[in-house]
Amino acid sequence: MKNQDLAATIDKTHFEALTGLSTSNLPSAPPLPDYPERLAIEPLAGPVDVELAVPGSKSITNRALFMGALADGPVTLTGALFADDPFHMLRALGQLGFEVEARPDENLLRVVGRGGQIPTTSADLFIGNAGTAMRFLTAGLSIGEGRFRLDGNARMRERPIRDLIDSLQQLGVAIRCEKDNGCPPVVIDATGLPGGRAQMDGSRSSQYVSAILMAAPYAKSPLSVEVVGEFVSRPYVELTLSSMKDLGVSTKCQGKRIFHPAHGQRYQTGEYAIEGDASAATYILAAAAIQGGRAVVSNLRSDSPQGDAGFADLLARMGCQVRRGFLPNSCGIEVTRDPKTRLAPLDADLNDMPDTVQTLAAVALFADGRSRFTNIGNLRLKETDRITALRNELTRLGAEVKEGPDWLEVAPGPPRGAEIETYDDHRMAMSMALVGLARSGVTILDPACVAKTYPRYFEDLERLRSA
Repeated sequence: MKNQDLAATIDKTHFEALTGLSTSNLPSAPPLPDYPERLAIEPLAGPVDVELAVPGSKSITNRALFMGALADGPVTLTGALFADDPFHMLRALGQLGFEVEARPDENLLRVVGRGGQIPTTSADLFIGNAGTAMRFLTAGLSIGEGRFRLDGNARMRERPIRDLIDSLQQLGVAIRCEKDNGCPPVVIDATGLPGGRAQMDGSRSSQYVSAILMAAPYAKSPLSVEVVGEFVSRPYVELTLSSMKDLGVSTKCQGKRIFHPAHGQRYQTGEYAIEGDASAATYILAAAAIQGGRAVVSNLRSDSPQGDAGFADLLARMGCQVRRGFLPNSCGIEVTRDPKTRLAPLDADLNDMPDTVQTLAAVALFADGRSRFTNIGNLRLKETDRITALRNELTRLGAEVKEGPDWLEVAPGPPRGAEIETYDDHRMAMSMALVGLARSGVTILDPACVAKTYPRYFEDLERLRSA
């Protein structure tokens, strides 16, 4: 995706065209960086020393937007992420008839909930490649009355959603994949969410589980979800439960796999603060691991519910020092490494935080030995097949790389620069750019794809240079 597409999403004039809503009270969006098609990364001259706030959490922003639309009145998100994924959700809510507002200069989003009612009875929604928006709305629209269709870009049409469809069908929802292939487009003939008990395969995506859990309080009768089989990215379900609780809905857990959201409880109106994105923070913290020095992310809490907040602990296993909660309100994560101290290789099961794999793979290029990342098979279902993409691009950079169905091994090799394909995947661009901080000749192709979650990423990399 080009950054001008994001500008069109956020810009005041285009926002009105996309949502069909008045934007007379919206301030103009700040100008976005005009990234070239090829961006050469200049190596840093020395260790980093930087403290910055990363954009708001994508995961929390989209959860809060979804739940806010179900509340009985306005929900205002402060510190929200202004990037492509949340605006696909916001645009869809506007098309569905919800009142929405965006103030880019304040990082503020607002949605006026309708008490569990979907205002329109028909909509054809385009979700791009925003996985959370696709999954959450698929479950959420089952609460409504009418026919709804959700579609996305070419990659979204390849991303499985059958497990969520099957579970909703178990609950009595008339829903199907339009092409009968287990992928979007999805068509829903909604008559309200009946309730009952759904079993769900947890081996592909935790977002399916989160989607039904967030919709469950508005079912016609009590609803429970049981996760069967492997349970990938479980911390994201914990994040969902935490966000639901923050907005007023409790969930009773029966062991670690059965969830009973409180039937009849309603999401509360008011203001909800979005903390920094823990996945985005990995790139800033990894810069200190790769280059040496000190990096601080100031807007992550020491007790953050985001699973990727544990990334710093993995860097500690590689030889870095980590400090938490030293800023006001128990915020702040700091990673430091003496440039004279070598990085140890890492062998880690990353089932709980697969979005950190690409960042860790970049760090692994500078370790003393072979690193191995296991239990990451769901990376093949993301914006691209991230396991194969990593093998391709790390090999270009001189590494010896092996892959399996759900694992990746990275061993440093003779260092060399390369032009890096990004596969329209924001995390490929951001992680591989880190290599260029310590190695000459690294060029990122289509750097504007970072607009999906971190539009000003390369500007923040420049802050490392000026520190």
